[in-house]
Amino acid sequence: MDFSKLTAYLNSLESKYEVHGLDCKIMREHEVLYRHMAGHSDYARTSPVSENDLYDLYSCTKVITMAGVMSLVEQGKLGIDDKLSQYLPEFETMYVATDFKIGDWPFEWPTLKSPLARAQNPILIHQLMSMTAGLSYDVFSEPIEQLRKETDNRATTREVVRAIAKMPLIAEPGTRYSYGLGHDVLAAVIEVVSGMSFGAYMHKNIFAPLGLTEMFYQVPEEQKNRLSAQYRKDFETGEITECPDMIFRLSAGSESGGAGLTCTVDSYSVVLDALANGGVGANGARILQPESIDLLRENRLNGQQMADFSRAGKVGYGYGLGVRTLVDGSRSKSPVGEFGWDGAAGAYAVADPKNGVSIFYAHQILGMITAYSEIHPAIRDLAYESMGL
Repeated sequence: MDFSKLTAYLNSLESKYEVHGLDCKIMREHEVLYRHMAGHSDYARTSPVSENDLYDLYSCTKVITMAGVMSLVEQGKLGIDDKLSQYLPEFETMYVATDFKIGDWPFEWPTLKSPLARAQNPILIHQLMSMTAGLSYDVFSEPIEQLRKETDNRATTREVVRAIAKMPLIAEPGTRYSYGLGHDVLAAVIEVVSGMSFGAYMHKNIFAPLGLTEMFYQVPEEQKNRLSAQYRKDFETGEITECPDMIFRLSAGSESGGAGLTCTVDSYSVVLDALANGGVGANGARILQPESIDLLRENRLNGQQMADFSRAGKVGYGYGLGVRTLVDGSRSKSPVGEFGWDGAAGAYAVADPKNGVSIFYAHQILGMITAYSEIHPAIRDLAYESMGL
């Protein structure tokens, strides 16, 4: 194996894209094949990136949340074809915005004052997972903003999800792909089904069995000095500036299943390695059965929904139960069935059960579209080229 091209590419990211700090780890069948860190983890650029650095995962959280959901399915406590209202009654009667057009750009999310019609279809659990429930991603909706004010931004996971239930849907459940707050709703489903907080359930059933103690849904004050410096790229000017606050947080008091995890590259890689190896971690602990992982990475989208998903720019991919999944092997050097997701600040997860390979990459720049269209695919393909796979 020769990773020299990948290393050279990673080292070029600061000069080419202003990526001031990054970390990349590749594993195969529980063995570390490659690790490379570059740049700095602080704004002053005096502290080199280290294994101890914490990264805000944003939507890379979603992959981990799916492990928690599927563990309940395996226990027979939850069915993916169940109605959501069976667990969260506030979703029994939903309303769809009749004047919202998926795919329009630019757009404004519908409000409570938008023309609405009662939804004809119930929301099902698998629709939350596959982003076909019709939920929006409006983290500044009127119900959520009102809840923040009423709770001094300390609303619980369940309270946040009750607010989400008041938001208009942007499509009839089951008809369109729309990237939304489904994983946050699933966190509340986990709470109701398990009788535990979302974070406590994940720690008991996913993290602790794998020996992980530092998977944070809320970073303790004494650990915040370990956070990697976060930046933000302006869409119009392209300027990259310091951005110390985590955005997209629904409430400082909730545990978000969609964008709430903060951890090290090492910790995330432990879970990803298990997902790439039949649900078994390097320590021998099983968190899922292989059949559950296969179900996650089965494309769930029909023709119209694939057209919707294509706007996300995931070339060659469809979407399964909460994860992207490769359906066209000609568009990637990874094999069909490779799955994962990414995060708003640049985190990128790849799990490949065929080869037992996992790749996790992290940097901290919000709003960098080229991370998804250029950097991530390049890292993936160079990694596979380096491994000779």
